[in-house]
Amino acid sequence: MNVLILGAHGQIAQIVRKRLLVETDAHLTLYLRQAKRIKPINDKRETVIEADVNDYQALVYANLGGVFEPMVKKIFFKPCQKNTVNRLIHVTGLGLYHEVPEPFGSWVENSVGHEVMADTRRAAQLIEDSAVNATIIRAAYMSNADEIDYQLTQKGETYQGTTISRASIADLITKIVKNPELHSFSSLGISQPGTDGKTPIYR
Repeated sequence: MNVLILGAHGQIAQIVRKRLLVETDAHLTLYLRQAKRIKPINDKRETVIEADVNDYQALVYANLGGVFEPMVKKIFFKPCQKNTVNRLIHVTGLGLYHEVPEPFGSWVENSVGHEVMADTRRAAQLIEDSAVNATIIRAAYMSNADEIDYQLTQKGETYQGTTISRASIADLITKIVKNPELHSFSSLGISQPGTDGKTPIYR
């Protein structure tokens, strides 16, 4: 198995990377803008590529930030068509479908900003409208808590909770990489049980 991690220096990406090296025999390609920020743990199973993800010619779990819609167009679809990428895991934020209950839903929209939310929704729609077998992970507000404790909601269900640990997101990603049939063609909300509230609640 070959796994490409875009934005490999990100906090969740680094947790996933370490777990995949321990729990699988996958070869990891670590893609980031400044290669010096990361060192291979296993020279035989990791390749580090220094490039900007927006440079298609330089060119999957995507751990990215910024303006998402053009990234999705450049990164996912052309490479997927040319290189036969079989599986995509895309991590984004909650609120894609206005599925977050009030008053927290309005709090999220106002905090993130309508323009950013609109861009995120367009990017997710491009993925969902494509033929790529993708899992979109809609994450709540993140913490660095050293715990794995999460609940999932499907697209069409009311979002539950307000916060989630990065370790929990990494756990879900690792499970999907190890079993690519898991959560195929799906959009999952992920949060820690018992964190419902008007604003993010960290336990």
